[in-house]
Amino acid sequence: MDDPLLKIENVSKSYGRRIIIKDITLDVRPGEILGIIGASGTGKTTLLNTMIGFIRPEAGDVKFKRQNLIATENSIYKSVYKAPTAFKNIYGFAAQVPSFYEKLTVRENLEYFGELYNLSRETLQANINTLLKLMDLENSKKILGKNLSGGMERRLDIACALIHNPHLLILDEPTADLDPVLRNNIWKLIEKINSKGTTIILSSHHLNEIETLCSRIVILQDGEIKAIGSAEELKAQFTKDQEIRIETYPGDYEKLGKKMLKKFKNKITRYENKGNELLLLSPSPQEILNDVMKEIEKEKERVMSLRLEKPSLDQLFISLNQEKR
Repeated sequence: MDDPLLKIENVSKSYGRRIIIKDITLDVRPGEILGIIGASGTGKTTLLNTMIGFIRPEAGDVKFKRQNLIATENSIYKSVYKAPTAFKNIYGFAAQVPSFYEKLTVRENLEYFGELYNLSRETLQANINTLLKLMDLENSKKILGKNLSGGMERRLDIACALIHNPHLLILDEPTADLDPVLRNNIWKLIEKINSKGTTIILSSHHLNEIETLCSRIVILQDGEIKAIGSAEELKAQFTKDQEIRIETYPGDYEKLGKKMLKKFKNKITRYENKGNELLLLSPSPQEILNDVMKEIEKEKERVMSLRLEKPSLDQLFISLNQEKR
C-alpha cells in the first residue's frame, strides 16, 4: 500500500472550554475519496480547516508527504503548520461559502487564483483551458461571478481550488443548498476529478451519495472519530437490522407503523413514515414478513410494492445518534 498523502496525528482543538475535535488520528491514502460525516456541530469544518493549516490545534500535528520522494523514513513528512508554502502547492480547498470574486468573470477568477501560485503564463493558460472544459464552463467564461447560478458557482469554486493542479482536493459541503439535479452533476464532477488521480476529502450531509461515492468514510461524533471504513464495513459493524420497505394504498403509514411496532415488539425495532412508503427495521424480516402482510390486509390496505434492503448509511447514522441520546 502507498504511503499516506496526509497524516493527522492526535489533533485536538478547543474554543474556551468547548472541545471541538479531540485526539483525531487519521491517514489519508493517495487516490481515495474520503468522506467525513457527522451531525451539525460535530467538528467537520473545524477538522478540515485544521488539516490545511487555517486553524492550529492545541495538540497534535498534520503532516504532508513531500512529492516525488520515496517514503523510507518519517523525515520525508513535513508539518503543514511549519511548511505552509510548500503545502499550499499540494492541496486545493473549496469552502462552504464560495471564495471567488463576484466582480471578476469566470476566466478572470481563474487567472487571479492561478497567479497566486506563481504559475508560468503558459502553464496557467493551459490549466484554465483544461478546467473550463472539465467544469463545463467554456460557454460561461465571460460571465461575472455575481451572475452565476448556484451550480455554476460551485463549479467555479472547485475550479479555482484546482487551478494549480494539486494532489489533494478538500471540499466542505460541496453540494449544500443545491437541488438534486445540480447535486448529481457535482458528484459526477468529483468522480471525474478523482479518476484523473486527485485525492479528495469531502464532508457532506447527503449520506446516500457519500455511501456510493467514497472509498472510505469517517464518522465524527462529539468531535471524535466514532468509526472509519467503507460503507459496507461500517454497516456490518453497527447495524443488525434490515429494512422492509412497503408501499400501500391508501397508505396510512403512521397508523400501520404504530401497529407493527406494537404487534412485533421484539422483531421490529423501529418504523419510519417516509411519506411515500413505510420503512420497518427488523433483525429477522423473513420470520415476520407473512404476518406483516396479514396485518396490512386487516387494515384494508393494498400492497403496491414490498422490498427487503440492507440498511443505508442514513439509517446507520440515525441509529448511532439515537444511541447517543
